[in-house]
Amino acid sequence: MATTQRDLTIHDTVRLEPPVRVRAATAAWFLAVGAGVAESVLGVIGAFDGSMAWPALVAQIAFRAIVYGGLFVVIDRYFRLGRNWSRQLLAVLLGVIGLATLVIRPIQWLLTNGDFGAIDVSAELVAFAVIRSVHVMAVITGVVLMYQPEANRWFKARS
Repeated sequence: MATTQRDLTIHDTVRLEPPVRVRAATAAWFLAVGAGVAESVLGVIGAFDGSMAWPALVAQIAFRAIVYGGLFVVIDRYFRLGRNWSRQLLAVLLGVIGLATLVIRPIQWLLTNGDFGAIDVSAELVAFAVIRSVHVMAVITGVVLMYQPEANRWFKARS
């Protein structure tokens, strides 16, 4: 079996893989988005009790599908490849605004009620708590990893 070998030309490019911290941050961001999708699915299941009108439920699903789809594209097509604007976007949208929306309601509950004995523990509540915990940790991990020196060099070299 013959093999062919050719010399590189000026038109060939060498594509470097992102450093480990950027790959790990990418995985953390995908995990965060996946956890957001899982939380949305639990919310939709919970809304079947009639607590939300169908048009509002459909609007929520459509909005979240657009947001999660857009985030997936930004993470895969731009962040992973080192576009610095995508890093800033993820830091603001997910690291600040998104994280605030994840923790504000539990903090409000603690400040107003805080009665753990009054919690009706169910499988749905446990699943939601586990997914929310994973979601919060994935966001924090993504932010921390994407600003490590190795990641900073990657984004600086690509911008």
